[in-house]
Amino acid sequence: MTNPSRNSVFIACSIDGYIADSNGDLQWLNSIPNPDGIDMGYAEFISKQDAIVMGRNTFETVIGFEVEWPYPLTVFVLSNSLQKIPMEYADKAELLKGEPAQIQAQLNQRGYHRLYIDGGSTIRQFLNAGGIDELIITTIPVLLGGGIRLFDELNQRQWFKCIETKRFLGSIVQNRFVKESE
Repeated sequence: MTNPSRNSVFIACSIDGYIADSNGDLQWLNSIPNPDGIDMGYAEFISKQDAIVMGRNTFETVIGFEVEWPYPLTVFVLSNSLQKIPMEYADKAELLKGEPAQIQAQLNQRGYHRLYIDGGSTIRQFLNAGGIDELIITTIPVLLGGGIRLFDELNQRQWFKCIETKRFLGSIVQNRFVKESE
């Protein structure tokens, strides 16, 4: 019996749908005071995943934070331009090339069935391939007016059903959507 695959997204965006401002900055994500350090469900979410798949831009952003490596799972970095993972992250991340379906098949074969898909471009690639089953989108109450969009143009309409809505810190809203069966 094979394990069913499930690709999930856990991401924050502005009210107007941006995941980074026009300078690529993410400081606005921390604009709402969070004195108790509420993780908004991230620990529970990540505990149910087998691996993380992200693009080169997201990977380079994360390693640029100059903090301890934040992921408890193996990270697979998708890139056609990056030649190798920096040595200090070689035991934490692995470089992969290919289309979403190829990546999915390769990782499933290696025993990774529940994938956390991260990064705007990577999320859009997997969406365009029909490879996202769940979207957990946390909306920060700010209008950025420009930047990197979470959903740019997609090649097809896709239907999701909102199965859960939570509110955090009095003003942050998190919606959980699952892909509807066709």
